[in-house]
Amino acid sequence: MPTSPRTIVLASRSPRRRALAESEGWIVRVVEPPEEAEAAEGPIRPGESLGDYVIRLAWAKARAVAAEVPEGLLVACDTVSEVAGEILGKPADEADARRMLERLSGRRHRVMTGTCVWPRPEGEPVFAATESELEMKPLSHDLIDGYLASGLWRGKAGACGYQDEAIPLELRAGSGSNVVGLPLETLRDIFSRITRQP
Repeated sequence: MPTSPRTIVLASRSPRRRALAESEGWIVRVVEPPEEAEAAEGPIRPGESLGDYVIRLAWAKARAVAAEVPEGLLVACDTVSEVAGEILGKPADEADARRMLERLSGRRHRVMTGTCVWPRPEGEPVFAATESELEMKPLSHDLIDGYLASGLWRGKAGACGYQDEAIPLELRAGSGSNVVGLPLETLRDIFSRITRQP
């Protein structure tokens, strides 16, 4: 069951994350982190796991907006896709989106979200990494062209949105909300642990 409604401060530019949070009954205040916060972290580091990488990106978003959140429950997430060892973030442009879709076509891939929940001002940040597995059916050139023309690929890891239902994606393991970018099960667990703390 969802935690009783609470106000959270969501460090995100994603309307999908906000909608998911509000669907839980949480009162959501949005503070948009600058895009430079993620970019400054650079790519995955040698020897760094995918889970540690997305946690690092989520922590960067949280730190970037912390000054604007003197108190409250700050939540930041970052999501990437990975297929055959290649990390797919948000596409830079339509050509990059096409390359990602062609890479994913007919294959299984995983989606990983790093989460940071930071009770401000005195609480310690809590981190988690949540993984889901998806399978994409083979995509025709016409389907890819139509999806790219729709613009739905913009701002989405791997250039595709599970929630759009415009691309044939099947959830094989894990959480659907994680694929969208806000792992609700993980957040419920963290919130319940924070609430139980003395």
